[in-house]
Amino acid sequence: MQPAACTRKGTVKASRYGNDPFGFCCERIGNAGAYRFRSHATRKDQRCVLSWTPKPLRDAMADRQTADLTHSECLEIVARQFNLPDWNVLAAKIAAAEHTASVTAASASTIRFSSTIPILRIFSVEKAMEFYVDFLGFTIDWEHRFGDNFPLYAQVSRAGIKLHLSEHHGDASPGSTVFIWMRGIAAYHQELLSKNYKYYRPGLEEAVWDAQMMQVSDPFGNRLRFSEPNSPDDPRA
Repeated sequence: MQPAACTRKGTVKASRYGNDPFGFCCERIGNAGAYRFRSHATRKDQRCVLSWTPKPLRDAMADRQTADLTHSECLEIVARQFNLPDWNVLAAKIAAAEHTASVTAASASTIRFSSTIPILRIFSVEKAMEFYVDFLGFTIDWEHRFGDNFPLYAQVSRAGIKLHLSEHHGDASPGSTVFIWMRGIAAYHQELLSKNYKYYRPGLEEAVWDAQMMQVSDPFGNRLRFSEPNSPDDPRA
């Protein structure tokens, strides 16, 4: 590696950096004892201003009884600021961080999440359909079983909401709560009351989050918490 000096007197540059893949040079910033390490490989400032003090540099220079440090010695001093054994370890960490950042930036433009579908555990298909279809007014979109006399996995939906109902052990635990933003909660409340469902008569109440709320519980302990903001232009629903 071609050395470059790091001195007390401002910027020092090296004409070549040999096999150093990062090409860092050491540069003092003002008189505050902070140092900048510039990457000539990426052509951008890597300002590693880590509240460094000049003490490590003074110690190293005192050991050498000189005012100058080589490029390699500067890099070793930087590594010690990170409590790492040497520059090779720090360089590997820098490369890994840059790789992670580039992968994250590249994937940000392609990743898109379209919807969230809660999975609710059920233990009786008959009771589940009585509650979700007959009472709540959901429609069965599809059903799946691996064979005769196997557990059911089904999707029900209404007005843009999709729920998955599963008899499979391990898919979900009973007692879950699903929060649902909506519009028209007063009309929906009246609709449910008109069904005369003998196991549930939901109420409509004012919630502390500036909204009306209606909660219903299915026969398996799962709760659906419907909520409508009080303001018509509230972006939450």
